Amino acid sequence: MLNFDLVKESKHISTAAAEKIIARRRLSVDSSELIRQILDGNTTALSRGITLIESRAANHNAIAQELIEGCLPHANTSLRIGITGVPGVGKSTFIETFGNLLIQKGKKVAVLAVDPSSGLSNGSILGDKTRMQTLSVHPKAFIRPSASGDSLGGVARKTREAIILCEAAGFDIIIVETVGVGQSEVAVHSMTDFFLLLKLAGAGDELQGIKRGIIEMADAILINKADGEMEKAAAMAKNAFAKALHLYPLKASEWQPKVSTCSALHSKGVEDAWKIIENYLKTTQNNGFFEKNRRNQNSYWLRQSIENALKDDFYGKKEVKNSFSDYLKAINSGKMTPFQAAAELLKLR
Repeated sequence: MLNFDLVKESKHISTAAAEKIIARRRLSVDSSELIRQILDGNTTALSRGITLIESRAANHNAIAQELIEGCLPHANTSLRIGITGVPGVGKSTFIETFGNLLIQKGKKVAVLAVDPSSGLSNGSILGDKTRMQTLSVHPKAFIRPSASGDSLGGVARKTREAIILCEAAGFDIIIVETVGVGQSEVAVHSMTDFFLLLKLAGAGDELQGIKRGIIEMADAILINKADGEMEKAAAMAKNAFAKALHLYPLKASEWQPKVSTCSALHSKGVEDAWKIIENYLKTTQNNGFFEKNRRNQNSYWLRQSIENALKDDFYGKKEVKNSFSDYLKAINSGKMTPFQAAAELLKLR
């Protein structure tokens, strides 16, 4: 184990620099050994592997790729569940209750919670791991909050690769939680097998929600916090959404989305949600949609990976970095439109 004081004294450097050295050495690891530990179900190794995958440091790219390649033959063995809902709907409480239920049924559960990033530090600000207190300490559970950074709609760019590592570590249920804002739902829908939308009764968005594309993506809608005085309102909301869903054309999966109520806080209705997912799995495996959907996901993420690589390559060029601020000044002074500036910058590729 590295000693902070020894590093600092031996190098005669600042505290910040010493911390960076410690961080670099901690991430310096033999990829084959790390892969072995991940395959053994070592959650500490899994965390380190995901950290390497999420790292933007150029010297981590090669080892991250080795990790993915080493874990890939042991992946694609889980059921991937996407869960979304507006902030305050009770996603963390539901996931904790749901995760504990699955563990009771003999499952190993990994939760990849994509948090919105702090605009100042780029750090995760929701801290789902601290809120799922019983699930986070269970030996058959793994919770990984990941800051979304600047990726589209708040979705961590490396979540797709993190799923591979979690599957290789033996987790057979992967839950991907979105922040419930922006377009993150689209990306999470494209990496999961079942998409669950959590709603609240009486929140004033029932009719507005029906108009949103998110409803079309949902395989099930769960009205949460259906307890006490809100139980009756939840039942009414359930009926309203059930009627609305019948107005949509049948999905390619041939699955009619279901609507149910639950109280995650009181563990009520959570078992019914799992039964809905089991029925969906049975239906889509029988009609072949499950595998077709996985193939579509691979196609989507191939394109996304290419786009991300091209974007990184473009912004990483020295010529672009040197000219970007000049073109921005020209735009702000009214001498050039953003479209003209973009066209000029693209010539620097």
